Amino acid sequence: MKIIALLLSLSFLVIIHEFGHYLFAKLFKTRVEKFYLFFNPYFSLLRAKRYNGKWHFSFFSKQSPKEFEQYPDNTEWGIGWLPFGGYCSIAGMVDETHTSSDALNKEPEHWEYRSKKAWQRLLIVSGGVIVNFVAALVIYSLIMFTWGTEHLPIKNAPYGYDYNQTALKYGFQNGDKILSVNGKKVWEIKDAVNEILLNSGKDIVVDRQGEKKTIHLPENFGKEMIGNGEKQFAIPRFPFVIGGFIDNSLAQKAGMKIGDSIVALNDKPTLSFSEFANMVTRNAGRKVDVSFYRNGTPQKVSILLDKEGKIGAYQKDYSSEVKTIHKDYGFFESIPKGISQGISTLVSYVKQFKYVFSKEGATQIGGFGAIGSLFPSVWDWHLFWNMTAFLSIILAFMNILPIPALDGGHVVFTLWEIITRRKPSEKFMERAQMVGMILLFALLIYANGNDLFRWLTGKF
Repeated sequence: MKIIALLLSLSFLVIIHEFGHYLFAKLFKTRVEKFYLFFNPYFSLLRAKRYNGKWHFSFFSKQSPKEFEQYPDNTEWGIGWLPFGGYCSIAGMVDETHTSSDALNKEPEHWEYRSKKAWQRLLIVSGGVIVNFVAALVIYSLIMFTWGTEHLPIKNAPYGYDYNQTALKYGFQNGDKILSVNGKKVWEIKDAVNEILLNSGKDIVVDRQGEKKTIHLPENFGKEMIGNGEKQFAIPRFPFVIGGFIDNSLAQKAGMKIGDSIVALNDKPTLSFSEFANMVTRNAGRKVDVSFYRNGTPQKVSILLDKEGKIGAYQKDYSSEVKTIHKDYGFFESIPKGISQGISTLVSYVKQFKYVFSKEGATQIGGFGAIGSLFPSVWDWHLFWNMTAFLSIILAFMNILPIPALDGGHVVFTLWEIITRRKPSEKFMERAQMVGMILLFALLIYANGNDLFRWLTGKF
């Protein structure tokens, strides 16, 4: 299900991204030679072109049918076999589909990209980024209109929060409720995380069993947390009351029942589900003693854990006990709310980007596997569209980076031309394109190599 969701989301985003280029190209009467979902080295799954009033198709072909070539003004639409993106091939443009400038030595035709005015070319190359960002705002607005928002104020978390190991190392205690960061009051845990990780919040005041405590974090806290591979700063804290069992559950075979409240592992207290989960995972493959209460009576069972370190029981649903705040939005209310959500998501992502350039952040860069793991294992339209909007923001930002072979590289060269009134030579553009492609392939290999390493070492 994760793979299906990832492919559907990325396919949708690639299509609308390339359609952004297509839209502006057609607006300025520029010929679009090909429009493809996925890349098609050596052969295509599908080729299609409309001419003489009807559509013509070619399946599993190595090259375009000769009759397609008789209608160069008409775009060839297709689906490739390599699911790593897609492309919109624009006549007269040096890009991933035209890496050689040899064909551009002759005088430009009126329907070519290179014959258009600089401001028109600027819109054509930035069209994909524009459409991706606008699409994210539209999706967020529709999410607000369809599902509204659901928030859990920190004060409404009945048992406080459980923190990751890095936070515990620097003075947090499980059960703490954050009140303020650097003197700024926080309402939700995500507000606290933004202040701590993105805005370098160092002085945190927490409510610890009714008393206020101040915690001081070091300057490198964010890098250390990322370097330790910790993806979450804190999660709501709940006791581990068994709500059900999976098939062939070790806990059920040992005699445990729904409603049992687990309180210790090997006589070490585990006062919440996450504490127990962390401790039991570290004992994978070993025999452990699980202490629990049943109807107020303390009991204990021994379980030989499997290699995954799980007992096969899941937590009781506490949703009815947690006072979240839900808000619905009318159609016109949802638009500014969706725009605000999109902008704040972009700002947060840009701030997070600083970690990419650190040693700790570089080790956590992920590829398609890391992206796919963000999707739920069961289908959920709300989460699917939330992830799609987020990925659309990422795609827009990454593509506008000033790297040759990306849209941002073309934007930089075009702006240079507008400012200096000197157009870079086609030979220069060709070489820059090749450098950019090498950098992108290196990053692609590195990111997916990280995924493979984490999968092989069981750290995914």
